[in-house]
Order: sequence, then structure tokens, then C-alpha cells
Amino acid sequence: MPRTTLLRHWVHKLFAEQFPGQDIPVEPASADASFRRYFRLTLPDASTRIVMDAPPEKEDCRPFLQVAALFRRAGTHVPEVLAEDLDQGFLLLSDLGSTTYLQALADRKAAPRLYRDANSALIGIQLASQPGQLPEYDHVLLARELALFPEWYLTRHLGLTIDAVLDRDLQAIFAAVLANNLRQARVFVHRDYHSRNLMVVGEESAAFPANPGILDFQDAVCGPLTYDLVSLYRDAYIDWPEEQELDFVIRYWEAARRTGLPVQDDFHDFYRDYEWMGVQRQLKVLGIFARLCHRDGKHDYLKDMPRVTAYLRRTCERYAELRVLAKLLERIAGQQPDVAFSF
Repeated sequence: MPRTTLLRHWVHKLFAEQFPGQDIPVEPASADASFRRYFRLTLPDASTRIVMDAPPEKEDCRPFLQVAALFRRAGTHVPEVLAEDLDQGFLLLSDLGSTTYLQALADRKAAPRLYRDANSALIGIQLASQPGQLPEYDHVLLARELALFPEWYLTRHLGLTIDAVLDRDLQAIFAAVLANNLRQARVFVHRDYHSRNLMVVGEESAAFPANPGILDFQDAVCGPLTYDLVSLYRDAYIDWPEEQELDFVIRYWEAARRTGLPVQDDFHDFYRDYEWMGVQRQLKVLGIFARLCHRDGKHDYLKDMPRVTAYLRRTCERYAELRVLAKLLERIAGQQPDVAFSF
């Protein structure tokens, strides 16, 4: 039986007593880079709900439930879980609306207010960190993500042949980046804290702050403190002049210091860690976007690759230890990538 039919049967059963004999429209709400899909229900009383469809052979709803509880206790605005069927892979959730931060930031004047709220929510999540609650964002996982860059971006997407010299240089850079990442203080990490996963939800209530509504947190881990910050301000989907980015990051750093989070006393040191964390994320994202295109047929992500590459080049040109990677990126940008590169 098609999953959409299973989903409609489940929805009908949930609301049969409350709305007997009445039709409940089920419309697509969104999808993400995984196998999860989301549908919006419009109930006869005009209220709405969201159904997450997570095929159990491909996705596990339990991490979503666990992280939702952790983040809710941290005082952030995540969807309420109203009903669940883990065997079928369905969750009924409260609806955080349809306005993402990405959409709202089309009005650039809204940025200071929206990012102030995003910083506050992020600090709340980080302050709630407890050991043993989430999987570790450890060397193995960080390195596995870095390996997506040569496999999917360089080899599959660009058609490069990675010779022994380039492989050696990449491995040296990866080792340096990971050493920095793993030295950082460890906190709860959303892992995709960016403008498409943050929602404008309107008025504050007794239960929740107003903004942001937070989605797509099921892959949360315990890892480097700057990871979510660089996801937010070196966003794959929207960018800012660096002086504006610096202002946003400084405001986070100042607020984090006031709360006692373990950020460096010197902003220069903090910003270096932020940038080096960004290198790991940007290499990972380029690999993931290439994989989504070539393996999964999701070509829309290609249009955002130049933004991610620009972040990466800017950082690599700034630090001597990363200049080899800067050189590779410069050559990729300057010619057809159909030959092996040696240095």
C-alpha cells in the first residue's frame, strides 16, 4: 500500500472521534535531504497540524523524539509531538507555520532581530548540554563527513582524478582541521542550524518564546561549540558581507560569555575556531550537495554550491596551513576540472 494511503488512514483514525465523517485535507508541506516528508493537515476547525512521514526502513523517529524533549527543556520552540506511530513511521506535530527565516530575511532589515533570537535559542540549547545524552560528534564522524568532499565533490561531481600528492595534501589538511575542531568545547549541536530550519512563529506564549521555531534537529550530537554558529552565519542558502557576519558573531560571543559558556576570552581566537569549524562543514556540505545531485537526483542544491565554495576559499586563503586547499579551489574555479591536479 502506498505510504500516502497509509498516512491518510492513520490521520482518519486519529481524528475519527473528534471530527466524525469529515474530510481532513492532507497537503505536502515540505521535504528535506533525507527520506522524510512533511504534510500539513487542515482540520475542520481551521487549525492545522503537521504529519512527519519517516519510512521506518530508512528513518528512525526515536532520535527526533529524544532531541525534541531535550531542546524543549532548554526553553526553545520545537514542535510538540501530539501523536506517534513508530511502527509505521508517522508523527503528528504542532504546526510552526510556513515562514522560514530564509523567506523572512528577504527583508534584510529584519536580520538583527531574527538573528538575535536565533543566537538566544542557540545559547539556550548549548547551556542545556549534558554528557551522555546525544551521540558524540567525534573524530570518526567528523572525518567520515570530510571524506564526502573528495569522493563526491572532487571525483564524482568535478571528474577529478585524485593522485597520491593531492590525496596526501588533503589528508594533511583534514588532520589539521579535525585537530582544531576536536579541541573546542563540547555542547549540544543541532547540526543543521540554518535559515531553512528556523521558522518565524509569531507571538510569544507562556509555553514558548516567539522565535525561532526550530526544525530538523533529529541528527543532533554533542560536539564543537562553534558548529551551529557557523551553520547559521555561513549559511548555504543566504550570505552576508563579512563585516555584517562579524557583527552577528560578536553579538553571539558577547552573549555567550555573559552566560558562562566556555568561549575564548579573546574574540580573535574564537573567530579562528569558528572559521576552521566552517572549513569542516563547507567541505562536508559540498560533498553532500554533490551526492544529493548524482545519487538522489536532487539537482536544486547545485545552485548553492558557489556560495559554499566562496566561504571555503575565503578561509583557506586566510590561513597558511590551508593554502594548498585554496590553490586547488582557485584552479577549479579557473579551468575545466577534467585533469588531475598535482602540487
